[in-house]
Amino acid sequence: MPLEVVHYPHPTLRYQSKPVKRVDADLRKIVAEMFELMYENRGIGLAANQVDLPIRLFVANLSGTKGEGEELVFINPVISRPKGNEEEEEGCLSLPQVFGPVKRPAEIQFDAYNLQGELFSQRIDGMLARVVQHETDHLDGIMFFDRMQPSAIQEIAYDIEEFVIDFKSRRDVGGMPTDEEIAERRQQYEATYC
Repeated sequence: MPLEVVHYPHPTLRYQSKPVKRVDADLRKIVAEMFELMYENRGIGLAANQVDLPIRLFVANLSGTKGEGEELVFINPVISRPKGNEEEEEGCLSLPQVFGPVKRPAEIQFDAYNLQGELFSQRIDGMLARVVQHETDHLDGIMFFDRMQPSAIQEIAYDIEEFVIDFKSRRDVGGMPTDEEIAERRQQYEATYC
């Protein structure tokens, strides 16, 4: 079944992902498909939760364009030693066309594995630091608006509610799997990779 970007309030977006213990040809294929989806949706990062996969993995390319920039794969990322603070507007492929100001540490340390199973660590700032934090939040079931101030959330509350209404109406007509079906699919992926 081809992957697709799921929209809020899909249950997997609130699921705390499990660490990846195995990288195989199928996982590499999933990563390639995630990059394609990210580019199609004009994003610069995409977490596994956003394609209904319960595994600690995300992809990023700050250029947002296939064939340009650097494609990065983060498996089991860990963020540490935050420093500073800055507020920037963020959006999310699981809430298209919804944006809001989010305060995050300006600089972080991260440790993650790549597709070759090699650990890579780096101290980063700027847009890459923001993307790594945003996507790692996804892996912990945290949406960007969870980090916004209440007054800023009020400004996008109607837009978020529209996604909730759309999700419920699609589910009512059988266009979305049930929570039980989603949980069963998650368990199958966890059994394979975690």
